[in-house]
Amino acid sequence: MSNAIGIIFANSESDNLQGLALERPIAAVPFGGRYRILDFALSSMVNSGIRTIGIVTPHQYRPLLDHLGAGKDWFLERKDGGLFILPGVMHGLAGKNHTFCIKDLKNNLEYLEKDFVENVVISSGDQIFNINFKDALEFHKDKHADVTLIYKVITEAGADSNSAALLELDENHKVCNIKENSPLQEDGLGHSRFVNILLIRRELLMNIIENYSSYGCLDLITILAANLEVLKIYGSPTRSFVGTIRTIKDYFDRTMDLLDLNVREQLWLGVDRTHTKVVDNPPTKYTSRAKINNSLIASGCSIAGEVINSIVFRGVKIEEGCRIQNSIIMPKCYIHANAQTNYAILDKSVIVHGENVLKGNPNQPLVVLKKAVI
Repeated sequence: MSNAIGIIFANSESDNLQGLALERPIAAVPFGGRYRILDFALSSMVNSGIRTIGIVTPHQYRPLLDHLGAGKDWFLERKDGGLFILPGVMHGLAGKNHTFCIKDLKNNLEYLEKDFVENVVISSGDQIFNINFKDALEFHKDKHADVTLIYKVITEAGADSNSAALLELDENHKVCNIKENSPLQEDGLGHSRFVNILLIRRELLMNIIENYSSYGCLDLITILAANLEVLKIYGSPTRSFVGTIRTIKDYFDRTMDLLDLNVREQLWLGVDRTHTKVVDNPPTKYTSRAKINNSLIASGCSIAGEVINSIVFRGVKIEEGCRIQNSIIMPKCYIHANAQTNYAILDKSVIVHGENVLKGNPNQPLVVLKKAVI
């Protein structure tokens, strides 16, 4: 068992998901046919031996609670430790750009005070990854580090459209500079991108909270960047696929990345599983007229049409004559005969009547909101 507790900031909100995050935080948005985005950070901590994990929630936390329950599906239904729901501060517009707001930590200081572990692993809840933190924790211990920032070397342009903190490190992996909100451009290839995951000594984190919480909604990374000369801050690399989701294009592109076997191997086919809420469905039924090409289809579906380069969630019905192409179809959607979709995202329980054509484009996929009837 790891000598660490975890905190996941699952209270990120976005106006750039065209309604997918209207009644839910980004962390609760369905992803990959059967998961929620939060599952990846939560599973990574569990697989790393962390058995006490706090989830910082937004004011619209019901979808998170519905999904998480008591944490049983992540082995967190325990007498000692387990899953903790930590209420986040309502930031309003001013706090949307903060990933690790110090006021959220101040609001939940008791969570840090009642445990006596040495370290805290902190992650955002708007990313897709599968990282075992055991090596990073060992590196953190060997370096006697105050803080260890997880980073990924940028190897290709356009892999992540979001701005990020870029790290400058010396030959001993000590962080010399943190460039916040740096846009990822072609000339950034080979640079070290902080992936919004860090390890920090618990007592140091509590001291930072006490000293800086009165300054408003400062980001923890901003505070660390201002104290590079005082603190021992190191960087630890990861080779995992890491995709941040903050815009609708991010969501569409990161979902379509799953059709690449190499990405699926990094996320799902290794030793460490990605856990999620268990739903007992029958196998998907395919009729003799169904045609499937390069797609992921979850259980409990009924497929009589054609599905190409698409992700289909649980309990979806696609009738004969339909052509679903380059699309994301969330749970319990019903697509009637001869309807077509291309570069479309259908939220949960959407009904599309026959003969309709729903079409977007790769840069601006069409989004159909939850329970809509077309």
